[in-house]
Amino acid sequence: MEVLGIDIGNSGIKGCIVDTERGEIISDRKSTAPLEDTTPHKILAKMHQIVTKEFRWKGPVGCAFPAPVNKGIVLSAKRIDDSWIDANAEQLFSEITENEFSVINDTDATGLAEMHFGGGQNQEGVTIVLTAGTAIGSSVFMDGRLVPNTELELMEIRGITVEEYASNKSRKEEAIHKKTWTKRLQLVLEHLEKIFHPDLFILGGKLSRKEDKAFPFIKINTAFKAASFLNDASIVGAAMVAAHKKSQPFYR
Repeated sequence: MEVLGIDIGNSGIKGCIVDTERGEIISDRKSTAPLEDTTPHKILAKMHQIVTKEFRWKGPVGCAFPAPVNKGIVLSAKRIDDSWIDANAEQLFSEITENEFSVINDTDATGLAEMHFGGGQNQEGVTIVLTAGTAIGSSVFMDGRLVPNTELELMEIRGITVEEYASNKSRKEEAIHKKTWTKRLQLVLEHLEKIFHPDLFILGGKLSRKEDKAFPFIKINTAFKAASFLNDASIVGAAMVAAHKKSQPFYR
């Protein structure tokens, strides 16, 4: 099935048409300018631009949203304007574009793509997908099914959140060596091991791009591997959710 996948991020709103049976991008990528204002009316205007003007799309749309979402309702707003809280994002996007939308947390969308078309295929037990970039994102799966909106990056280590402690943004701001940063990430993984006892970690973001430099320094008991997708994972995952909206086979 062909679905338009959309990702909302600081660099703008970007989209591609996705073949959801193969997990592949089948169109050119199109995007808006960076988001300087993330209030609903500004994002709705840009969403209208990319869906109806850039793609001229008529059909299902999957949207990876930078906040926890339940049945289309935005639950919190750590990375987007507070005025989104309690808003029905699915309804607003559907009305502005005249297309049926499915909205999912962006890191959950990333995890879905990895579990079904990347390193997590056919994986049983508990899998944690962790992306370490400007921010840290996470998603948790049990026997391939998503436990939504977990936000493990908000857990605290040594009095600060995982994201503040080990994101790539923190590494740059503190000007720490990559080996030291990797040790911080190892501490995060050890912390998650003690709480969740996972069967597998899938590590993405900067970690998967620097696998040869970072992975040799990670010494944990749990198996881990690099994420297969790079920047398109959230778009593919969001499109998958839209393609299966009625059956919802991805959630526990």
